[in-house]
Amino acid sequence: MSEPIPHDVAGENECEHALVHLYEYLDSEMTPADERRMRDHLAHCSPCLAELSAEELVKKLVRRSCAERAPEALRLRIHTQLTVMTVD
Repeated sequence: MSEPIPHDVAGENECEHALVHLYEYLDSEMTPADERRMRDHLAHCSPCLAELSAEELVKKLVRRSCAERAPEALRLRIHTQLTVMTVD
């Protein structure tokens, strides 16, 4: 369980707070109170909501890219090259 996000950081406004902790929100690593605070902020702040949408898209693209498998011919070519490199 992660530590609660401090809400009394001097000089940090709501948008700065939301952007600093965006990945904690996306990864469900916030306390219920912090998650509620983030949802409330995002419901009323279009720029932060847009940033959240962009970061969600990045996470989806990365997840999809990690799940795709290279074509078998490419895998064999790479394996052959690695084998040749380790023999030399």
